[in-house]
Amino acid sequence: MHITDTIADLLTRIRNASSAKHDTVDIPASNMKKSIVQILLDEGYIKAFTVIEDGKQGIIRVTLKYGPNKTQVMTGLRRVSKPGLRIYTNCEDMPKVMKGLGIAILSTSRGIMTDKKARKENVGGEVLAFIW
Repeated sequence: MHITDTIADLLTRIRNASSAKHDTVDIPASNMKKSIVQILLDEGYIKAFTVIEDGKQGIIRVTLKYGPNKTQVMTGLRRVSKPGLRIYTNCEDMPKVMKGLGIAILSTSRGIMTDKKARKENVGGEVLAFIW
């Protein structure tokens, strides 16, 4: 099966597994997906992730994080820039997610980073996703 938007597939798999209260979710690996999952780990939205080599593409196994009584830590994930409509921003017009409570993930010339880090480094780029 060929997937056109792999980042939307990553976010959908995480959203579905989180709402179904699964402990882990498996995602086909790529370098961009590894960077996005690393940001989710650094920001505290997931517990851990491991990359499993299977001789082909590889698999990212994400361990989801829950609050007390299995409440979701990530209440929302939204894909912003799509293959049919790319959304770019500069560092002055960078969007704030939930007035600073969430994060925006950007693809910049210096790699995949959060909106806070992009503002600090004074770079803009493509807005990949909003997480809150």
